[in-house]
Amino acid sequence: MVLSSSTNSFDARPLLVSREELVALVQTAKKQGLRIVFANGCFDVLHVGHIRYLAGARALGDLLLVGVNSDEQVALQKGPGRPVIPAAERAELVASLGDVSYVTIFNEPTVTELILALKPDIHAKGTDYTGETVPERDVVRSYGGRVAIVGDSKNHSTSEMLERLAGNRI
Repeated sequence: MVLSSSTNSFDARPLLVSREELVALVQTAKKQGLRIVFANGCFDVLHVGHIRYLAGARALGDLLLVGVNSDEQVALQKGPGRPVIPAAERAELVASLGDVSYVTIFNEPTVTELILALKPDIHAKGTDYTGETVPERDVVRSYGGRVAIVGDSKNHSTSEMLERLAGNRI
């Protein structure tokens, strides 16, 4: 984050980078011997489960990179009415978290291409997965990376929050 001297406020936007910029940042970080952790998700309506997932991921390395699903992909994965918050705003919210180093938005149906471009040391997934159910596990292992399951138990869900807000569940 960048501190703006004129307003005394933080601006997370400089942490939002293109895939190409992120690849260059990772190459530099690896030359410096830093451990790179990658996490990804929709992050539509940020909640405590997201915070705990990202904090757990960050604890595994020196830099935490986060891939945020594009609006198109969230709509395909989550259905009508989603995302609630546009990708650029979701990415800015994630970038504002202290544990997050850089954020990029990706438009592919899976995060495989981004992982292959970055080759993080660790690919962190939430507790709704196991080491054997992470879809990208073989890709990560193919270049010598590892998969880690982090965060608290899956007791938090944006979909459930939206249902409660809509009055469909008490």
